[in-house]
Amino acid sequence: MTTTVPALGTRTAEGSALQAVLLDMDGTLVDTEGFWWDVEVEVFAALGHALDDSWRHVVVGGPMTRSAGFLIEATGADITLAELSVLLNDGFEDRIGRALPLMPGAARLLAELAAHRIPTALVSASHRRIIDRVLGLLGPQHFSLTVAGDEVERTKPFPDPYLIAAAGLGAEPVRCAVIEDTATGVAAAEAAGCQVVAVPSVAPIAPAARRTVVRSLEEVDLPFLRGLMTEMR
Repeated sequence: MTTTVPALGTRTAEGSALQAVLLDMDGTLVDTEGFWWDVEVEVFAALGHALDDSWRHVVVGGPMTRSAGFLIEATGADITLAELSVLLNDGFEDRIGRALPLMPGAARLLAELAAHRIPTALVSASHRRIIDRVLGLLGPQHFSLTVAGDEVERTKPFPDPYLIAAAGLGAEPVRCAVIEDTATGVAAAEAAGCQVVAVPSVAPIAPAARRTVVRSLEEVDLPFLRGLMTEMR
């Protein structure tokens, strides 16, 4: 886990109850959820198995141990979880090396948070090797802390990654805004007690208590995130 925790005096912008913003990566900041599925299809094709498109909604947003494990069981492929994880990570790294599109509004939002010195963490189920590659495009300077899926004992949908991120930033989870694109990530953030903004990428996500659903990051800015905290009072 990479951390650069800001001084206490910079944790909260003046007049705001918002203490930190915690962001998912794949499908939230970078348009890569489709990349993972394409790689999974290619890897299993090479193993002699075709993936059912309906399985995409099962594996999206989850840790590799869960998604890869499901696909091995569903196809009966003769490969271990460790072997498959290497193939999937290799294939994904190759794809992002060729192209890595940002989600609409991502660059503007990160720049706005940085300009107002809002502590920000990248919290992903992807492995550290993948996060570090993606950070090169997103700009590591935009994040005070990053949490990778292979660095926590329990990753999403468990709350651990978001609890670790909040603690690392010296923030209360209830005063953190989390931005996620999948039901798995939303479940993790809500279990941690955070206020959640869902930007669905592959599968729909319904609004709920302490959860706001938007169509795009272009609808999200700092006043919007601060407003979520105001609504809690």
